[in-house]
Amino acid sequence: ITKQEFDLKYDLLKAQMVEVPERKVVLDDMVNFEVGVQEAQKRKLDQDPIVRDRMMQELYKGFIEKELAPKVMKMQISDADLKGYYGRYPEIRTSHIMIEVRPDATAEQKKETRKRALSIYDNVKKSTRKFEELVKLYSDDTMSNKTGGDIGWQTRLTHHPALYRAATRLNLGQVSDLIETPFGFFIIKLTGKRSFAEADRAMLRLAVQEEKKKRLFDQFIEGVRAKYQVQINKSAL
Repeated sequence: ITKQEFDLKYDLLKAQMVEVPERKVVLDDMVNFEVGVQEAQKRKLDQDPIVRDRMMQELYKGFIEKELAPKVMKMQISDADLKGYYGRYPEIRTSHIMIEVRPDATAEQKKETRKRALSIYDNVKKSTRKFEELVKLYSDDTMSNKTGGDIGWQTRLTHHPALYRAATRLNLGQVSDLIETPFGFFIIKLTGKRSFAEADRAMLRLAVQEEKKKRLFDQFIEGVRAKYQVQINKSAL
């Protein structure tokens, strides 16, 4: 380990950390790393399938970060971007009736739960009682039962995709059809939809940023894949 290598490492730590360790501690860490790598190579650990997979994962992540980080840093988010996103993905508030399907349920138990869910949905459609009362009567969700099924304000990022999609198609006060998810059946009621002016700007900006980063990644990786011959055996999927 040369002094130049040590100084470079130490200066990097000073830029990243509030309280930098003593120089001797930093040097010990560098020595430990160096002898650990050399010993691992002597034992041919880099040829172990699990270790090789981890190395490839890090190589891939490093490649993506090196290529995309500068573009992400230059990324601009305008008010028009925020409005456009919010027009597609507003903040909504719902109440729900959940008919639970346990993770360890057998095929027969799932079949029985579906039958019960359909019966409950049929009763809800016919009932003239308030939705809050029906929640207490039918829902397996003990937490939201206390609030009449209300689960508070949700976004596209915080809500289950199937439930969010169903909710955004409803009019205010409207009750949905029966919705199936891996963890149960749901009947939801849309109780609120915030306007753009009322939206949480910090959360909204974060969501738009993630969407733009995803688009940037997709465009980049599509260009990389175009350089290679990729054949997929769909029948084997």
